[in-house]
This record gives sequence, structure tokens and C-alpha cells, in this order.
Amino acid sequence: MRETQAVRFYQTGGAEVLKIEKISVPSPGKGEVLIQNHAVGLNFIDTYYRTGLYPMGLPSGLGFEGAGEVLEVGEGVTEFKVGDRIAYPHSPIGAYAKFRTLSEHWLVKLPSSISYEEGAAMMLKGLTVQYLFRQTYELKKGDTILFHAAAGGVGLIACQWARHLGVNLIGTVGSEEKGKLALEMGASHVINYTTEDVRKRVLELTDNKKVKVVYDSVGKSTWETSLDCLEPRGLMVSFGNASGAVTGVSLNILAQKGSLYVTRPVLATHIATREKLVAASQELFDLVSRGIIKIQIGQKFSLEKIQDAHRELESRKTTGSTILIP
Repeated sequence: MRETQAVRFYQTGGAEVLKIEKISVPSPGKGEVLIQNHAVGLNFIDTYYRTGLYPMGLPSGLGFEGAGEVLEVGEGVTEFKVGDRIAYPHSPIGAYAKFRTLSEHWLVKLPSSISYEEGAAMMLKGLTVQYLFRQTYELKKGDTILFHAAAGGVGLIACQWARHLGVNLIGTVGSEEKGKLALEMGASHVINYTTEDVRKRVLELTDNKKVKVVYDSVGKSTWETSLDCLEPRGLMVSFGNASGAVTGVSLNILAQKGSLYVTRPVLATHIATREKLVAASQELFDLVSRGIIKIQIGQKFSLEKIQDAHRELESRKTTGSTILIP
């Protein structure tokens, strides 16, 4: 048993509910390993738990992904040994800490070609793009898609992956600076939603054909616009709620707008087995190791600055990935 600093919260609310406390970390039991996080990833889903949009028992820790090294292994652990470099995309909640005990089920070996900071910045976001582009809808060369928040952590990986696949990605962004970054990373076109009409620009950019798939992590504020950008029998992929949850939707609207399909996927479903987790991770690691995808870390915070980190994330002023250094 050892102690570690960790983020805890006792009630839902704004960033101010997040506190730093010392907690006890149990020694690894059967099938478990003790790890030291060298870097931890921040994701918008973390704010959903903090605000209560996604209910959970309290008090609680926060965070799902990180990267570090194995310090101890428990009985029966077969895939890892002390000193191994590891990363994880979707563990039980509580990644905002220096030390953790986790089942080996959640871990993958991190290649030496990828830094701990890159590992923490890419696992949840990169595997999100993997399932969106390779599983939810298997994109093909020449497809045209709309991707909201193209300059965010998930978005910048999506821009690069789309370029690799030969896919025309139209990305929405909130500023000229973000638009330049998305284009640099592989977006075919960008639309600044603060100054341009997204529906109108999609029609212009596609010669009125619209797009096969819309990837929307924004939610409530972009729902109608996203549906209007889809070609008949197109697919609406709603995978986040940054502006609030989509509610009160009538299925008739899908018929009215062209026999559309809608899905609400989550990462956990797509990496539910160890085999799926490892396979998806290996595809991501290969692209990063070969330089096809470069992980953009826009912001770094110490654990003590966790409130600032959450405020920055929610401000929509961040670019690329945000990480914590515990």
C-alpha cells in the first residue's frame, strides 16, 4: 500500500469542485499491476462526469487515460513485467493520479517510439478516431465527410487519419487560427462556424451533394445543422455532447431529411475485449510511429492546476490534446 496525490470531487458542478487529496493505492492483486502515470490525458467526457451530465457515485476520482510504467505486478499477470512502458485509453475512472492499481486487461504496451506524453494525449482520442473511421463507418478513398471541432484533440487526429485514407474531411472550427491548424493537419476544407453558415458552405463545397457521414461531438447546438449536411441515406454519428445532450428528437425528422441513419457510439463498446483493444491500439501506434499521425499537445498542466485545465478545456480555446503531468 502506498499513498498518492489524486483529484477527487464530492459533488457535481463547475471546475471548482475538483480537489487534490492524498489517497491510498492498494498493492496489485491477482491479474493487476501497479503503475506510475508519467502523463494523464484530459478529455471532454471528464467534464460530463464532473457536471453530473453522466451520473456516478460520489465521492470519486476522475479521468480515463494515461501512460507510464509498471512498478509492481500481481499474481497471474502474464503480459506485463516491472519496467514495461504502458498506456491505457479507457480504464475505470480515476486516472488523475500519480500512482494507480489496474487490471492488466486495460493496458497495452507503449512502443519506445512514442513518448509518455504522446501516449497520454492519444489513446482515448486516437482510438475514438479509429472506431469512428474504421468500425462505425469504414471510410473509403474519395469519401467526403463533415467533422465538427476539427482543431480539437480528436479532430486533429481525424484530419491526419482522413488524409492518410484519401478522405475529403470538411472540418468546422471556431477561429481562423484553428482553421489554419486543421488544414495543416489534413482537412480538405474548414468552415469557421462563428462567421460562416455551415449548411450553406457544405452545399457549396460538395456541389450540392452534401456528405456521406457527419461526425458530431458537439451535440445539442449542431444537431439540426448536422442532419441538414447529410446526403440521402447518410449517417449521422453523434459521439459527444460538448454543447449539451441531444434530447426530444422525433424519428420522423430522419425520414424528412432523406431516410437518414443515426448512431450514438462510445469507445468502450469498440474495445470491449482484450483482442479488440490490442488490435485497435496497434493500428494507431503504427500510424504514429511512422509519422503519418503526429500528436498535437496544445496544453500541459500540473495536477495542482486541474481546475484551470478544466476551465480551459470547456472554454473551447484549446487546440489539440490537453494533458496532466502528475
